[in-house]
Amino acid sequence: MRLFGKHGKKKKTIIKRRIYAINKKALNLILEVSKESYPKEFGGLLRAEKGVITEIMLLPGTLSGNTSAIFQLHMLPVDFTIVGTVHSHPSGSFHPSDADLHLFENFGHTHIITCMPYDYNSWCAYDYYGNKIDLEIVE
Repeated sequence: MRLFGKHGKKKKTIIKRRIYAINKKALNLILEVSKESYPKEFGGLLRAEKGVITEIMLLPGTLSGNTSAIFQLHMLPVDFTIVGTVHSHPSGSFHPSDADLHLFENFGHTHIITCMPYDYNSWCAYDYYGNKIDLEIVE
Protein backbone atom coordinates (compact mmCIF):
# COMPACT_ATOMS: atom_id res chain seq x y z
CA MET A 1 0.00 0.00 0.00
CA ARG A 2 1.37 3.40 -1.00
CA LEU A 3 0.65 6.33 1.24
CA PHE A 4 2.42 9.24 -0.43
CA GLY A 5 2.86 9.06 -4.18
CA LYS A 6 4.82 6.60 -6.32
CA HIS A 7 7.56 4.39 -4.95
CA GLY A 8 10.40 2.94 -6.93
CA LYS A 9 13.63 3.99 -8.59
CA LYS A 10 14.36 7.65 -9.02
CA LYS A 11 15.04 8.84 -12.53
CA LYS A 12 18.42 10.41 -13.24
CA THR A 13 18.01 14.14 -13.79
CA ILE A 14 19.47 15.39 -17.05
CA ILE A 15 20.66 18.98 -16.85
CA LYS A 16 20.08 20.87 -20.07
CA ARG A 17 22.94 23.02 -21.26
CA ARG A 18 22.01 26.65 -20.83
CA ILE A 19 25.25 28.35 -21.87
CA TYR A 20 25.81 28.91 -25.58
CA ALA A 21 28.38 31.74 -25.76
CA ILE A 22 31.19 33.62 -24.06
CA ASN A 23 31.72 37.37 -24.14
CA LYS A 24 34.91 38.27 -26.04
CA LYS A 25 36.13 40.53 -23.20
CA ALA A 26 35.67 37.71 -20.67
CA LEU A 27 37.58 35.28 -22.92
CA ASN A 28 40.39 37.82 -23.43
CA LEU A 29 40.65 38.28 -19.66
CA ILE A 30 40.76 34.50 -19.11
CA LEU A 31 43.53 34.09 -21.69
CA GLU A 32 45.54 37.03 -20.36
CA VAL A 33 45.31 35.96 -16.71
CA SER A 34 46.24 32.40 -17.71
CA LYS A 35 49.30 33.71 -19.56
CA GLU A 36 50.33 35.95 -16.65
CA SER A 37 49.96 33.04 -14.18
CA TYR A 38 52.31 30.79 -16.17
CA PRO A 39 54.07 28.54 -15.06
CA LYS A 40 51.41 28.14 -12.38
CA GLU A 41 47.80 27.21 -13.03
CA PHE A 42 45.14 29.89 -12.91
CA GLY A 43 41.69 29.04 -11.57
CA GLY A 44 38.40 30.92 -11.38
CA LEU A 45 34.65 30.62 -11.61
CA LEU A 46 32.46 31.45 -14.61
CA ARG A 47 29.48 33.77 -14.30
CA ALA A 48 26.80 33.96 -16.96
CA GLU A 49 23.74 36.02 -17.82
CA LYS A 50 21.08 34.93 -20.32
CA GLY A 51 23.19 32.05 -21.67
CA VAL A 52 26.41 34.06 -22.13
CA ILE A 53 29.50 33.83 -19.93
CA THR A 54 30.15 37.45 -19.05
CA GLU A 55 32.87 37.42 -16.40
CA ILE A 56 35.11 35.40 -14.15
CA MET A 57 35.11 35.45 -10.39
CA LEU A 58 38.15 34.71 -8.27
CA LEU A 59 37.38 32.56 -5.28
CA PRO A 60 39.17 33.54 -2.05
CA GLY A 61 41.75 31.00 -0.93
CA THR A 62 42.30 29.40 -4.35
CA LEU A 63 45.75 27.79 -4.39
CA SER A 64 47.74 27.85 -7.63
CA GLY A 65 50.63 25.49 -8.23
CA ASN A 66 52.65 24.14 -11.14
CA THR A 67 50.33 21.17 -11.61
CA SER A 68 47.02 22.22 -10.10
CA ALA A 69 44.68 24.97 -8.96
CA ILE A 70 42.77 24.06 -5.83
CA PHE A 71 39.41 25.76 -5.32
CA GLN A 72 38.16 26.40 -1.80
CA LEU A 73 34.52 25.75 -2.68
CA HIS A 74 33.44 26.34 0.91
CA MET A 75 34.28 30.02 0.24
CA LEU A 76 31.72 30.13 -2.57
CA PRO A 77 29.12 32.86 -2.09
CA VAL A 78 25.45 32.23 -2.79
CA ASP A 79 25.39 33.31 -6.43
CA PHE A 80 23.09 31.63 -8.93
CA THR A 81 24.93 33.22 -11.89
CA ILE A 82 27.97 30.94 -11.36
CA VAL A 83 27.81 28.20 -14.00
CA GLY A 84 31.18 26.44 -13.74
CA THR A 85 34.93 26.82 -13.61
CA VAL A 86 37.86 27.98 -15.67
CA HIS A 87 41.49 27.02 -15.23
CA SER A 88 44.73 26.86 -17.17
CA HIS A 89 47.02 23.94 -17.95
CA PRO A 90 50.64 25.11 -18.19
CA SER A 91 51.45 21.69 -19.70
CA GLY A 92 50.23 22.73 -23.15
CA SER A 93 47.15 20.49 -23.28
CA PHE A 94 43.58 21.59 -22.68
CA HIS A 95 42.34 18.02 -22.22
CA PRO A 96 40.74 17.44 -18.79
CA SER A 97 42.56 15.31 -16.24
CA ASP A 98 40.79 12.81 -13.99
CA ALA A 99 40.72 15.48 -11.24
CA ASP A 100 39.16 17.93 -13.73
CA LEU A 101 36.46 15.41 -14.67
CA HIS A 102 35.66 14.85 -11.00
CA LEU A 103 35.27 18.63 -10.51
CA PHE A 104 33.12 18.93 -13.65
CA GLU A 105 30.73 16.22 -12.41
CA ASN A 106 30.32 17.83 -9.01
CA PHE A 107 30.27 21.56 -9.67
CA GLY A 108 28.52 23.52 -12.39
CA HIS A 109 27.66 22.58 -15.94
CA THR A 110 30.11 24.57 -18.11
CA HIS A 111 33.90 24.48 -17.74
CA ILE A 112 36.80 25.99 -19.67
CA ILE A 113 40.44 24.88 -19.81
CA THR A 114 43.15 27.03 -21.41
CA CYS A 115 46.72 26.09 -22.35
CA MET A 116 49.86 27.53 -23.90
CA PRO A 117 50.12 29.80 -25.89
CA TYR A 118 46.85 31.15 -24.40
CA ASP A 119 45.27 32.38 -27.62
CA TYR A 120 41.93 31.82 -29.35
CA ASN A 121 43.06 28.37 -30.52
CA SER A 122 44.24 27.14 -27.11
CA TRP A 123 41.09 26.84 -25.02
CA CYS A 124 38.21 24.43 -24.90
CA ALA A 125 34.84 24.27 -23.14
CA TYR A 126 33.39 21.14 -21.56
CA ASP A 127 30.09 20.04 -20.07
CA TYR A 128 29.67 18.32 -16.70
CA TYR A 129 30.48 14.92 -18.28
CA GLY A 130 33.74 16.15 -19.80
CA ASN A 131 32.35 16.31 -23.34
CA LYS A 132 33.61 19.14 -25.53
CA ILE A 133 31.04 21.83 -26.20
CA ASP A 134 31.09 24.76 -28.61
CA LEU A 135 30.81 28.27 -27.25
CA GLU A 136 30.25 31.13 -29.62
CA ILE A 137 32.42 34.21 -28.98
CA VAL A 138 30.18 37.29 -28.87
CA GLU A 139 30.83 41.03 -28.44
